[in-house]
Amino acid sequence: MAITSQDICSAADQLNGFVGFHGKRGTHIVRFSEDAFGMDVADDSITPCSEFVWRAEAGTRMALCRERLALLLGQHVDDRLNIGQPLRIYLQRTDLPEIVAERNLR
Repeated sequence: MAITSQDICSAADQLNGFVGFHGKRGTHIVRFSEDAFGMDVADDSITPCSEFVWRAEAGTRMALCRERLALLLGQHVDDRLNIGQPLRIYLQRTDLPEIVAERNLR
């Protein structure tokens, strides 16, 4: 079965959990509710995983960032984050450029 860019983008939209920047550790952390973050994670730095993986480009264009996806995969809670096969293949295919798409934030 061939995996298309649309399959990969749909899989990215299905990611679960939240990412926040941990100021004391200087790293991003993943939790599964906004309430689970400590006082040292600013509310404005908490982003749903499905938005975190997209990097702003020009205008409404955004790139599906392999580096940010790899950060989520590195948390070793793939099933809870809902990281599926299309995203795993996308991460492995470094020979292809990142997907850039027009996105409308909901």
